Amino acid sequence: MVKALILDRDGVINTDVGYLHQIHETEFITGIFDLCRFFQDRGFIIVIITNQSGIGRGYFTEENFQKFNNWMIEEFNKRKIKIMEVFYCPHLPSDNCICRKPKPGMFNDAIRKYNIDVNKSWAIGDKDRDLEAANNSGITNTILFDNEKFKNKNNSSSTIAKFRTNSLNKICKIYDNIQ
Repeated sequence: MVKALILDRDGVINTDVGYLHQIHETEFITGIFDLCRFFQDRGFIIVIITNQSGIGRGYFTEENFQKFNNWMIEEFNKRKIKIMEVFYCPHLPSDNCICRKPKPGMFNDAIRKYNIDVNKSWAIGDKDRDLEAANNSGITNTILFDNEKFKNKNNSSSTIAKFRTNSLNKICKIYDNIQ
């Protein structure tokens, strides 16, 4: 079994501009590459799990989404970081599918496909629904990322996350402190 770092995309990897699918609109969150390298150096695989209802809403096509993913993965590759796969849900919330977070469908697919050890893996999201999906798949090492620069989603002081931080760089310290 392998350890995995499972990341939400919008709000964790890149700033959440709403239905991001254009390369020129992309701003990577400070520390994302260092964070991924830190976990990769400790034997973790890296997987991205993201709701992408912009596809279902007709804002962009799956082809547009895949082109963006290919570019994003190449940006990680340039920094010697391997993204195993991007799991995504193209459905609307009203579709009530099993893959859309907070349901654990995409997490369960990743766990099966890559033989992920849920007890040793970590999930990072910027919304509780990201972490609820992780919890529902058996991953309890969860971090709510409250990016101060774009603080508009997490106004509540309560969260289901095991940890909460406003800096991706602090996540490495959280991991080291509990090892």
